Amino acid sequence: MKDSHTAILALEDGRTFIGEAFGHTGTTTGEICFNTSMTGYQEIITDPSYRGQIVTLTYPLIGNYGVNPEDAESAGPQVRGLVIGELSPIASNFRSHQSLGDYFTEHKIIGIEDIDTRALTKHLRTAGAMRSCITTELTAEEAIQAAKDSAPMAGSDFVKEVSTEENFHWDKESRLWNIPSPSQNRDGHYEELPPVQYNIVAYDFGVKYNILRSMRQQGFDITVVNSRTTAEEVLALNPDGIFLSNGPGDPAALDYIHAEVKKLLGKKPIFGICLGHQILTHAFGGTTYKLKFGHRGGNQPVKDLRNDKVAITAQNHGFATDPESLPDDVEITHINLNDQTVEGFRHKTYPAFSVQYHPEAAPGPNDAKYFFEEFAALIEANK
Repeated sequence: MKDSHTAILALEDGRTFIGEAFGHTGTTTGEICFNTSMTGYQEIITDPSYRGQIVTLTYPLIGNYGVNPEDAESAGPQVRGLVIGELSPIASNFRSHQSLGDYFTEHKIIGIEDIDTRALTKHLRTAGAMRSCITTELTAEEAIQAAKDSAPMAGSDFVKEVSTEENFHWDKESRLWNIPSPSQNRDGHYEELPPVQYNIVAYDFGVKYNILRSMRQQGFDITVVNSRTTAEEVLALNPDGIFLSNGPGDPAALDYIHAEVKKLLGKKPIFGICLGHQILTHAFGGTTYKLKFGHRGGNQPVKDLRNDKVAITAQNHGFATDPESLPDDVEITHINLNDQTVEGFRHKTYPAFSVQYHPEAAPGPNDAKYFFEEFAALIEANK
């Protein structure tokens, strides 16, 4: 290597890119994917669904508004590495606490900039998501081999790495932050929370904080349990409903979770998001498969088949439900208009439904918020 700041991005198929390192130095591996969102890099970096992955951001300039603790989706960064075109030399925002580069240095995350992310993204769209390596210490040949030697995403259980060890009650700040008018003081940035109406149990498979915030804003009181919690333990808490969260890895590898969720069907209303949707697929008796390069970004069009309305959605997933595998008592309610993949379904008998995308991520920006209201209505109907 020329110096400690030069970095190599190597793909398992042999393609390499040379750039400049920021944040930490060393070597990291993971499945490389791309996200087309124009903003929200902090939410992406801290999303537990990205565990085990190196993320490419297609927007050309990243880091311009810095990092702040209020917008984190978990306790810290979850990505194995970050690939960008240019790191902003200035972090300018009154809510910023530190720069993205300093944040990566603090948490020992490797970033690489000065990469042609357009060429990389076009390559991944053609060749598919694959294993990769970012390094400041290996040769190009060694980095390619390191990518090949790393664990594939298919068959990997990363939920065990991100799920909470101890069950807890969600009591973090859940007030909704708003842009203030000139007459408002700093306290005026927030909307007050509604009173609690329903008590739910949320399975933590890698849950995003904003899902918990959104549910509290809808009137849910939330007990968060780890991914190994049995159906009997959940039912002993006597919740009004059960939530299955987002998370990382291959849903087919989570048979120990499928079995417990299957026991809960028909016992309590169930709502799932993203990985929770895929877990519910398996609990219903269906199967999932790996997409070529996944859906990651804030502009995926989804049609609600119940009313023919189209919503712009935020998504982050590399696996999808096989519609042919679903039993007759499951109704597909939403499809992706780009590739016709399943984006939502409901059970015709049990009070259970789910969506593949992220209603809490403000797509549209409010096109999908109604799902939290639907969960509340389902609970009310089954009381």
